[in-house]
Amino acid sequence: MTKTAELDYLFRALKAPAAARALPKLAERARQEEWSYERFTELLLQTEVASRDAHGGEARIKQARFPARKTLEEFDFSFQRSVQKTLVLHLGQLDFLTAKDNVVLLGPPGPGSHCPPRLTRLQTVQPPAAKPRSEALSVFLA
Repeated sequence: MTKTAELDYLFRALKAPAAARALPKLAERARQEEWSYERFTELLLQTEVASRDAHGGEARIKQARFPARKTLEEFDFSFQRSVQKTLVLHLGQLDFLTAKDNVVLLGPPGPGSHCPPRLTRLQTVQPPAAKPRSEALSVFLA
């Protein structure tokens, strides 16, 4: 087994594809600049960590299967005038997390985001006349 094949296997076993892609160029640069083993290893691992940080959030969003991706920048504050734009944008910076503060969001009761869109569109259907009177009106999900 050649060194390249062995390294490819080890990177696959460690699930470190970004480090595997960066290895040839980084190794050449390390030889030219005479880096220490520690310096080379540090930069190779930093490459993998940076790649995971960049793609980890995207993978979690994809895994969550949200129907659409929305951001605060896309929100139409003119449509919902009761929402204070400056307050929402401030909360969007997530400073309350590092300060370990609590945030309570209050509003009128309603279906909210926990109710899938299918459940908010109800159709009423009149069953056939042969059905018993107790089933005079049934509600089916759209």
